[in-house]
Amino acid sequence: MTRKTPDLHAAYALDSPEESRRLYAQWAEDYDQGFAAREDYMLPLHTARAFATAGGQGPVLDVGAGTGLCGAVLSQFGLGPIDATDISAEMLDRAMTKDIYRDAIVADLNVGIPAPADSYAGIVSSGTFTLGHVGPSALPNLLDVARRGAQFAISINAQHYAEAGFDAAFADLQRDRISDFTLTEVRIYGDLAAGPNKDDTALIALFEKS
Repeated sequence: MTRKTPDLHAAYALDSPEESRRLYAQWAEDYDQGFAAREDYMLPLHTARAFATAGGQGPVLDVGAGTGLCGAVLSQFGLGPIDATDISAEMLDRAMTKDIYRDAIVADLNVGIPAPADSYAGIVSSGTFTLGHVGPSALPNLLDVARRGAQFAISINAQHYAEAGFDAAFADLQRDRISDFTLTEVRIYGDLAAGPNKDDTALIALFEKS
């Protein structure tokens, strides 16, 4: 029997870290061409560009780096060094073949990132805070490894933002942990996309660690 290739529907239906590991282990080899290219996946470009435009600098941690789509754009902008973290070792293996990253860190963002405090001057995440994936409770774990004044660019699926309570989470963080918070809405996919999610949008949260 032929195993079905993972798709966006399966990714949005994930319910546990172990399910995430299994799905992305199967999807790693085909992700760039079978999903990103076919669906004209533009979110990594939007997120990296927002980070660079905001004055982001390295060292940068690419959170939920996957196969390195966002990291590749960061590298084109001359930003670095860049480290990658993801729950999937197989996705990171693909990312590391692109010679973008200094290091790869396998981590569950809900548990924490095994890196020293104050390690990074920039934190970028594209496509990780989405349905079936990571909610706002992981945000403090990203702040823990960032330096004071670190620039963040975090994309959040617009539907997930409303459903998962990101509004309240960011309002709480603005009391004493982050500053200069802004939100910009972007299309996740480009004009060539044809799938059922082709018109989906994401919110890119830009802020600094206080």
